[in-house]
Amino acid sequence: MAATGTKRAWKLQEFVAHSANVNCLALGPVSGRVMVTGGEDKKVNMWAVGKPNCIMSLSGHTTPVESVRFGISEELVAAGSQSGTIKIWDLEAAKIVRTLTGHKSSIKTLDFHPYGEFVVSGSLDTNIKLWDVRRKGCIFTYRGHTNCVNTVRFSPDGRWVGSAGEDGIMKLWDLTAGKIIHEFTNHQGPVTTVEFHPNEFLLATGSGDRTVKFWDLETMQLVGTTDREANGVRTISFHPEGNVLFSGGQDTLRVYGWEPVRSYDSYSMGWGKIGDMAISSNQLIGASYHQTNVSLYVVDLSRTNLSDNRQIPQESIPTPTPFTASGHRKSFVTDRPRTQCGHQGQTEQMKTEPNDDPSQDQGEEDSSEVAQIQNPADYKELFKPRHDLARSPTIKAPFPAPLEDPSSVSAAPVSRVSPSQPTAAPVSRVSPSQPTAAPVSRVATSQSAAAPTSRLPPSQPAVQPTPAVQPVSHPPVVTSSPPQPQSTVVPSDRDKPVGLDMNAFLPKQPQPIGSVHSSAVNNVQPGINESDVLGSIEKGHNSMCAAMNHRHKNLDVVRSIWTTGEIKTAVDSAINMNDLAIVVDLLNVLCLKPSMWSLDLCVMILPKVEELANSKYENYIHAGCQAIKLVMKSFSGLIKTNITAPPISGVDISREERYRKCKTCYESLLRTRSIVEQKQHLVGKLGSTFREIKLILAALDC
Repeated sequence: MAATGTKRAWKLQEFVAHSANVNCLALGPVSGRVMVTGGEDKKVNMWAVGKPNCIMSLSGHTTPVESVRFGISEELVAAGSQSGTIKIWDLEAAKIVRTLTGHKSSIKTLDFHPYGEFVVSGSLDTNIKLWDVRRKGCIFTYRGHTNCVNTVRFSPDGRWVGSAGEDGIMKLWDLTAGKIIHEFTNHQGPVTTVEFHPNEFLLATGSGDRTVKFWDLETMQLVGTTDREANGVRTISFHPEGNVLFSGGQDTLRVYGWEPVRSYDSYSMGWGKIGDMAISSNQLIGASYHQTNVSLYVVDLSRTNLSDNRQIPQESIPTPTPFTASGHRKSFVTDRPRTQCGHQGQTEQMKTEPNDDPSQDQGEEDSSEVAQIQNPADYKELFKPRHDLARSPTIKAPFPAPLEDPSSVSAAPVSRVSPSQPTAAPVSRVSPSQPTAAPVSRVATSQSAAAPTSRLPPSQPAVQPTPAVQPVSHPPVVTSSPPQPQSTVVPSDRDKPVGLDMNAFLPKQPQPIGSVHSSAVNNVQPGINESDVLGSIEKGHNSMCAAMNHRHKNLDVVRSIWTTGEIKTAVDSAINMNDLAIVVDLLNVLCLKPSMWSLDLCVMILPKVEELANSKYENYIHAGCQAIKLVMKSFSGLIKTNITAPPISGVDISREERYRKCKTCYESLLRTRSIVEQKQHLVGKLGSTFREIKLILAALDC
């Protein structure tokens, strides 16, 4: 079946970004072609979008990295850690320039001032801090939120800071006066993202209540609210020209206008946990992460509706005049203010507070704070000497769009790029991976045995680079590496039913006359009409509906017991139903509430965790691993203490009961560890997860 065009949106690449789970990422705000990621491995890694190799790895944090942010010129990167420490690196000099301490808990969000050496941070400790990177450390602390601060942003003129968090309130702060200007309280859930319009006095906020709200910063009134989306809003971004807003949810992208609020366009992206978006070469780049993997997606804005009925041609040049929806709203003055003494004058314009804690500002470089350049060629291309006119990075051509034909383009790209290849291959067929990490496994073995590229029609021209592609007529062969155990686990983010060959529903391609199998196919394969196909599809519909209704009833039973406060009884009821799906749903809730766990709960749940570790479903395994992490974090000390305690004389019923429970948990964890050790050699993110759990369970031997 011939291709009729190219895709409007597609997956560019997926790769293993860290040796442990990825916690955050950020794209370059100007170019959209560079990205930094922060992970549980306490490192910050830098990447060039579309290329498979890590350019630079920044180490120095002693706890997991929770937030990252590029500077406006993309020469600086700030990273906040779980301990409340902020480190700032100069990417061009490849060294750390400042370590800032002062927050009492995890740094959840960061932003750079538009034209000054300032950084603002928001933390789990509910405080917002303004930092003078060059001289003073913390300038001012803004207090007022009652829960974790999820996002902070400077206004385009650098005079205001917008902050929002789990309390569902968005606060606007005046940096000159050092006090709050206004509170926006209309959201019914935690506010996850805030963005200022690039030109107008307009603000947008996205929330877990699944809406985006627009606010007029002159009147401080609500302009409008979008309809509720399917999932919470994770990130929003205004178009550089200010004519539309892009809203990224769990699996969707929407394009909104305002006054009145309306949706111009929407995409079903399937990108999962979207972390950031940027505009580059008339394309929107979206970056998402899941466990140790990072995925990049591209949306062609030349084929996206940016107004009610208008499309922007790809070759059109944006107009320099700012877009104004209403024609009456004021605009930000983004020219840098003139001062008599440069940077010091800027600081004097901001409200400051005494800095009595010299530990807040640590400018000396520590031996553990290393910027390791892993790809010198890409590094030199991005960061040239300061006296050069070319800046980082230069304008590049748009990423080529893959063909729309599903028979020639795989929905989940399979890595076929040599790790040493310096340039990105056509995006529809590329999933580069880090050379030192395990390759990404995205397709279950229960699917059709044929690789996606083996279904190309004979007339379809090959578009991928020849040196990096295996011949179509041959099955994939692993070379220069020992054979790895193949995973039979069904991935949680699959985009089609397990074992379903989508080509089975397409008209049969004519067989070549000399084909070995042509006679067998023609003799055995009868003609299939439409009614036969529909009948086969509907065959299992009733049984599936019955199974789903049964599961729904079971969940209702568990929920009714849960709401009475009998958590232990609810868990026992779920376990006795002998349905792992119910246990997984319950574990996903319990893992979010560590305070509910007790030793009795561990005794009940750990045997089921063994079954989950042996499951063929990735989300089951993930739920079991999360439970193991929580149990080991909260109860490993208690379990080891009771197991290794010497016997005492006399009778102590409570101690003996506690010992029995701890021994049951200990034996269950040991059995789970044996399962994990058997599966730790799997490739991809599952193998990485099992190896992480093995290290955690090693504490049982201490």
